[in-house]
Amino acid sequence: MSCNWGAELWDQFDNLEKHTSWGIDFLERYTKFVKERADIELSYAKQIRSLSKKYHPKRSREDESRYTWCLGFAATLQQLSEISVQREELAENLSSQIVCELMRYTQELKAERKTHFQDGRRAQQHIESSWKQLESSKRRFERDCKEAERAQLVSDRIDLDNKTDGEKARQTAQQKHQAAEESRKDYVTSLNQFNQDQHQHYHTLVPVIYQRIQDMEERRIERISEAMRLSAEAERKVLPVTSRCLDAMVDAAESIQPRKDTRQVVEVYKSGFDPPGDVEFEDYSTSMRRSISESSYLDNRTEGRRHSRKLWPFLRKNKLLTLLSSPRQPPPPPPTSPSPGGVANSPQSPTPASREPITQRLNDLMSSGSRTRKQCLRSIKRGGSSPADCSHLPAEQRRKKLQTRINNINQEIQREKEQRDALLKMREVYERSPQMGDASSLEPRLEEVKQNLQKLEEELKRNQVWLSEVDIRMSDHSGRRQSAGCGLNSQATTPGSSSLKQLDNRNPASRESPDGSYTEDHSAELHFKSRSSEFDDDFDDEEPLPSIGTCKSLYPFQGQNEGTLSMVEGELLSVVEEDKGDGWTRVRRNLEEEGYVPTSYIKVFLDTSAKGFVQNSRLV
Repeated sequence: MSCNWGAELWDQFDNLEKHTSWGIDFLERYTKFVKERADIELSYAKQIRSLSKKYHPKRSREDESRYTWCLGFAATLQQLSEISVQREELAENLSSQIVCELMRYTQELKAERKTHFQDGRRAQQHIESSWKQLESSKRRFERDCKEAERAQLVSDRIDLDNKTDGEKARQTAQQKHQAAEESRKDYVTSLNQFNQDQHQHYHTLVPVIYQRIQDMEERRIERISEAMRLSAEAERKVLPVTSRCLDAMVDAAESIQPRKDTRQVVEVYKSGFDPPGDVEFEDYSTSMRRSISESSYLDNRTEGRRHSRKLWPFLRKNKLLTLLSSPRQPPPPPPTSPSPGGVANSPQSPTPASREPITQRLNDLMSSGSRTRKQCLRSIKRGGSSPADCSHLPAEQRRKKLQTRINNINQEIQREKEQRDALLKMREVYERSPQMGDASSLEPRLEEVKQNLQKLEEELKRNQVWLSEVDIRMSDHSGRRQSAGCGLNSQATTPGSSSLKQLDNRNPASRESPDGSYTEDHSAELHFKSRSSEFDDDFDDEEPLPSIGTCKSLYPFQGQNEGTLSMVEGELLSVVEEDKGDGWTRVRRNLEEEGYVPTSYIKVFLDTSAKGFVQNSRLV
């Protein structure tokens, strides 16, 4: 159904002016709405990106790359960051394609509306002026007619009385009639002109002006519709990528495998050790058959040992590690000069007693009290850096460490070979085209790559030999465990007889408690050494402690004592054990270098999560 404002609303100029003004206000309000929505989308995108960055796993945490639930959460955060990018793109499209265009169009619309209504006002003023002229001529014609009528009455009455005055009155009446006739002609002319102007106003000027205003209003409404459509299209444009991100989040959640994660825990923390066997029977009745002096001596030692006896196979490994505390010497004070290690008689210089042979330390360990045993364990543990063959680790952990090292070496060898092949091709090109370069200039680099390959291949062979030794040892160990299991099954009916039989087969003078706290025979030294080596293996075959924070060295430190670590000023190190109150902090430079440094020489930054874990482990 077609409509024409000029025909339908010819007398609603003021209402049309109000309506179009309200329409422009609505357009400005909608523009403001889209702008605020774009700002909200941009703020949402920034907050989502900040949230994703805040909870994204740190690169230093290797544990988070092992488990599927950590990987799933990392993938979710990555997809969430991608969603924030799409929200930013939506905000950019809303601002550039809709807000800016609407603001520009609003200014154009205001100027166009002003022009149309100025034309309408001029037409309205013209018709009003024509109407006023008609009214003026009409009133003049009416006045002249009334005056001519009165002059005629006066003339007729005077003619009856006095002829001289009557002639004069007749002339006056005639003049009035002529003036009325002229007024009539002017009135007719004004009336015709007004009718013509009115016809032109309502049938020509007003329809054209109102039609332009109607077209302007329709364009405004259409532009609002287009803006709404573009807003929806901008939203729909980012939906496919957002949908893919959501699908990726669902896939990440479905990729989590609880059984695989629990197996991974076994792979990470498995030591490869066997559980401790049965505790052997200790026959204390032999002391009744000894001499009085020997018996009293042994009884005193047994009495002093009874209060501090612990079966070492049942100690927690963390408690055993606490025995490996800081060095016996107090830490040096913070230096007043740049080189604190330059003092000759500084506390960093080890005493001669700390350089005693390890066999003497082992004998002291197995034959001394608990306090002396702790000091021996400290000196054993801090005997130097870890060996290159990773023999300080448990069998399972050593195998994984060597396998990882072999894989890294193979990758380095591959990179060196690719570099060698590229250099050889470049040398061939230079030989064919001498103007491109000197082929002899590549010889030093080729020789360097060749030497690097030789070193890497030698290192690869060494690690392969060590890995084969670990595999052979683990296979032999598993075979012994199976045979031992069969033996236990065959003797399960008489568990006490086997212990008594082993007790009878051994020399009573060589018996010792499970913690190896005393010996009773001169021939027990070899047995102590074998037990000490096993005891030492139990302490060395442990996984490195996790990092609980970082520290920065404030002063240089020369670690001359066993178990200490040298450092330079400003060096960043990992903290693996806090200060226990003795002034020393255990730090690590890498997997091969670890030791103690004075707490006053460093500034410690502990991780909150790691600090809570350490406190909980101490409570346990």
